[in-house]
Amino acid sequence: MSVATSSHSPRPASHAEKKTVPFFRPAVGNAEISEVVDCLRSGWLTTGPRTRQFESEFATAVGAKHAVAVNSCTAALHLAVESLGLGPGHAVLVPTMTFAATAEVVRYQGAVPVLVDCDPASLNIDLKDAARKLRDVKAGQFDSATHLEVVGIMPVHVGGAMIDMDEVARFALRHDLWVVEDAAHAIPASYFSDADQTWRRCGENTANVTCFSFYANKTMTTGEGGMAVTADADLAERMRNMSLHGLSYDAWNRFSGNGTWDYRILAPGYKYNLTDLAAAIGIQQLGRAEAMRQERQAIAEHYRKCFADVTEIAAPEFPDNRLHSWHLFPIRLHLDRLVVDRNQFFDELRQSGVGCSVHWRPLHLHPYYESTFHWTPAHLPVATREWERLISLPIFPGMVKEEIEHVVQTVIELCRKYACRGKEECASTLS
Repeated sequence: MSVATSSHSPRPASHAEKKTVPFFRPAVGNAEISEVVDCLRSGWLTTGPRTRQFESEFATAVGAKHAVAVNSCTAALHLAVESLGLGPGHAVLVPTMTFAATAEVVRYQGAVPVLVDCDPASLNIDLKDAARKLRDVKAGQFDSATHLEVVGIMPVHVGGAMIDMDEVARFALRHDLWVVEDAAHAIPASYFSDADQTWRRCGENTANVTCFSFYANKTMTTGEGGMAVTADADLAERMRNMSLHGLSYDAWNRFSGNGTWDYRILAPGYKYNLTDLAAAIGIQQLGRAEAMRQERQAIAEHYRKCFADVTEIAAPEFPDNRLHSWHLFPIRLHLDRLVVDRNQFFDELRQSGVGCSVHWRPLHLHPYYESTFHWTPAHLPVATREWERLISLPIFPGMVKEEIEHVVQTVIELCRKYACRGKEECASTLS
């Protein structure tokens, strides 16, 4: 296996030390450091010329007409649904297999997230279940006390493998819905479009608004940050204005010497703008995004090869018609072949020095959604089942060979240690 290493990667542990592999380590190098230092010396630290440069270069990279840089993907998602007019009395189809942000921005607007189950293979939103949930809402089965109008759908590309956005577009058109794409994991990523027989990048007019994350552990980072892209100039203008207090002119225009001192408050907006300090990191990260994706893919391919004959786990799929960003590498335990559950397996990985996580506890299993909207496991059986066997392994650019092999060997050793020895033993663990 050939895996590129970063000049900032730590030295592998000696034989006398316990080997440890973090869940993630940012791939930040001298180019990012130099860009930040130049930004500091320029005297312009908040939203300014570097932010505009980052927006322009990012739009070009993903094939979008307009890009609005903000301080998080959550901010991008919120601005997207606000600009589309989401409000009380509305509902949005949201996958239950996602992070808090996707649904909470719907609640910010006083609307209701209608949770949708996931596809068992990809863990992305199941459009068949979305159709069922849509029928339930229209029939008044979801909330008999309140009439809800479903106005949108928010697909999430779990781990960086895109759902077919052509199918999402057809679904949205059929049901008169807008689409806000949660692409927090999907830069760079693309899928092969059967509609026009070409590869389409995530953000290349794949939704009304597509929202990206540049959080520290994402496929490219600004430390904290996000981007909303769209083909609609009016949506872009609304999101840009609302990202800085709903002002008619942003701080750069007012203080750059080329703008007016005056401004108008167009709406009660938010403080969501990205700083030039963060954009300085993003400019350099964007230039290396594809190279870092290739490093992730090399690690993913190696993991898949090493785990191919390990019958106690299933590795994520590697479809030919997807360019996967590999933000995550989630294995799934075959619990009927192990004498421990996911939590015990997870704890032993951690104790063995392998940083890991779980993506995610589905939304319907959180107290807020259980108590407020009365979601139960029976409403979303696939996500309920699958999350109980999920573990995300370390995957990031700059992993050295010793780190990768420690992850592989630890997983394999735990599978051997806890494999069922016979049908009776397996059956007893399930009872």
